[in-house]
Amino acid sequence: MSSKAGNSLTEKELVRLVGDGDTRGQRELYERYAPWLTAVATRYLGATEQVKDLLQDSFIKVFDRFGSFRYKGEGSLKAWLTRIVVNDALHILRKTERLLPVENLPEPGPDEDPEVDNLPLEVLQGMISRLPDGYRTVFNLYVFEQMRHKDIAALLGIKENSSASQLLRAKALLTKEIKEYRKIHDNG
Repeated sequence: MSSKAGNSLTEKELVRLVGDGDTRGQRELYERYAPWLTAVATRYLGATEQVKDLLQDSFIKVFDRFGSFRYKGEGSLKAWLTRIVVNDALHILRKTERLLPVENLPEPGPDEDPEVDNLPLEVLQGMISRLPDGYRTVFNLYVFEQMRHKDIAALLGIKENSSASQLLRAKALLTKEIKEYRKIHDNG
């Protein structure tokens, strides 16, 4: 990655600039965090046109609400931005009824974490993006946002055991897909 002179700002300095309404600070914030936030949105929505719209809407919210942000140390800005994008993605999924449970899928086997060692990141991201929306959402909230099933259930308006079940099913689907991938690529 190339290093731009603007990227030498600390997060705290960047917060001050954006808080002061500095357009260079706003541009720096966008350039620094847009790739990360695009990846977060894609984890929830898949690679769709909705990701671009969500990102644009989220950055509008960020700049409109920046006065309410309180810097709490290194990483707090990224965490705040991520929360906005996750909440916006969940709103889209709810609005489009993409969080409805998937029926008629086999019961998951024993709870096993998918073996992801030496699996290319792009391949794993693709596998996660192909999970059914409900499974992918619960998986992302549990694994990446480190939420508990109780909190996921409250956030999504589902039962706690439904959250746990969807996570198990997501893991089972990922495990199956990873095994198939390894069978093809490890023998190639």
